[in-house]
Amino acid sequence: MPNKEFQDANKSLYDDKRYHPTDRPRRGSMFDYKHFEVQSVQLNFGPQHPAAHGVLRLIMELDGEALPYFDRLDYCSMMCNEQCYSLAVEKLLGISIPPRAKYLRTLFAELTRIMNHLMSVATHILDCGAITPLFWLFEEREKMFEIYERACGARMHAAYIRPGGVATDIPLGLLDDIYEIIVKLAQRLNEVEDLLTTNPIWIQRTKNVGVVSSEDAIDLGFSGVMLRGSGIQWDLRKSQPYDAYADMDFDVPVGVNGDCYDRYLLRMEEMRQSIRIMMQCMNNMPGGEVRTDDCKIVPPRREEMKESMEALINHFKLFSEGYRVSFVNYFV
Repeated sequence: MPNKEFQDANKSLYDDKRYHPTDRPRRGSMFDYKHFEVQSVQLNFGPQHPAAHGVLRLIMELDGEALPYFDRLDYCSMMCNEQCYSLAVEKLLGISIPPRAKYLRTLFAELTRIMNHLMSVATHILDCGAITPLFWLFEEREKMFEIYERACGARMHAAYIRPGGVATDIPLGLLDDIYEIIVKLAQRLNEVEDLLTTNPIWIQRTKNVGVVSSEDAIDLGFSGVMLRGSGIQWDLRKSQPYDAYADMDFDVPVGVNGDCYDRYLLRMEEMRQSIRIMMQCMNNMPGGEVRTDDCKIVPPRREEMKESMEALINHFKLFSEGYRVSFVNYFV
């Protein structure tokens, strides 16, 4: 427990004029959003936290309105987090992005999906008592981290997909290397399935385990593989296509029994469908810019700032004030 002086630290957050960052007014309420004074949040980071090595205790004061990296929301699906946020901001700002940026986003979103599924399947296999496929799949996942690093300079917190497009165009030769990696990945997936799918021990430990019916999946608000594994054919890439998914031809696999075995098969097939989408992105990749030309949303290029006073002013205004987004809710 925190020391006595810190146990009651948050009792004064909800007075007449100051509000907790999560206590935002609803639209149409009597509160005026413009006059809200946001109070910082005190966080006790004690020695019981697994990230605190040794006897260490910190009392941190945080701005609840700031999120440095959207990648941190799900460290296994980094660019997909950035994509959701960017789509919402672009919708609220009423801007569109160039076709090449849409295809690059779709390409890296599917690469990220594969990385997510590789992590899920590999650790699931390890928890059930097998170890060989873990090394196979993590080797393939490491190759994809290298693709991340070549595209944006970071392995985890990419900050590559941004409102208005992507940070920068991909380097020369990267598409060729991605092609080689996913071709070998398809072969590796076949090897894993040869080892597991008909393995009686694997079937015994996953078949009819963790069964979730379609009704329970809907009532509990499941999404993604958990929802499709229970027999619900629902995929936002098909029902509400975004970026370049409307141009892609792919299938949405679904499960039958809603158990761990079905979800394993589903992830394996989804990785194959992701490879299929990535192939289409690379074969049909359009040329052109990778960011919108709206100077109020995207900073100007360095060479423009050396030649244009307007570009220099736009750069200063963008990084000092940013851009204002209307206070409404939007779901992506």
